[in-house]
Amino acid sequence: MRVAIAGANGRMGRMLVEAVLADPDAQLAGALCIQGSDAVGQDAGAFLGTTTGVAMSDDVDAVLSKAEYLIDFTRPEGTLAHLAIARQHGVKMIIGTTGFNDAQKAELDAASKTLPIVFAPNMSVGVNVTFKLLDLAARFLSTGYDIEIIEAHHRHKVDAPSGTALRMGEIIANALGRDLSKDAVYGREGVTGERDPSTIGFATVRGGDIVGDHTVLFAGLGERIEIAHKSSSRVSYARGALVAARFLADKTHGLYDMQDVLGLA
Repeated sequence: MRVAIAGANGRMGRMLVEAVLADPDAQLAGALCIQGSDAVGQDAGAFLGTTTGVAMSDDVDAVLSKAEYLIDFTRPEGTLAHLAIARQHGVKMIIGTTGFNDAQKAELDAASKTLPIVFAPNMSVGVNVTFKLLDLAARFLSTGYDIEIIEAHHRHKVDAPSGTALRMGEIIANALGRDLSKDAVYGREGVTGERDPSTIGFATVRGGDIVGDHTVLFAGLGERIEIAHKSSSRVSYARGALVAARFLADKTHGLYDMQDVLGLA
């Protein structure tokens, strides 16, 4: 698999580069960084003390002309710019970017009519199994339990709640036949009154170098159930992205998520 990495000089990008270099079925075909970055021209494996022969580049067209796949965990605007060029070259995309609005998600959907895309807020196999557990738990705990989603990430994360937390909320709301856009509560302050049992609460923590912690609390009378996933390294996201790339090998178009990739849908 000839794989290019977007944001290859960032925290997640470096982990993706390392995962590609370690995978016997993958070849690093390109490493993208933002326009005018000081990283341009540096070897993509320099942070590992390794010479890959692949230089960091801000020329998206040139990089994608040599790739079969682009793995992108950047920002919505950057991802959509990369997507436009990926469509021109027929490059399959694995997108772990979060923070898309509805209009931007519609652009991904439109592109998938002619290009195969895996789009998931979290590529971790463990997180996606957790999604399945939440669907099951919500169906059995549909009455008498208050639902709260607590997530924690590093100080550099720019969107809140996390895409993973929002996906958890969507899964729970769908299982309960609710509309998350109407039932979500993203913050509480002052005299809020009693908790509305139909709501799904979110709490966000940002600090330090926390990779990603997510806990869903089903709080009933006399008991509570907690379903949690804690990431100690970004390596699980990187490995999941390569699993997603393999899934797309025989796909010509379509919009998929990790539930599809793992056969959990």
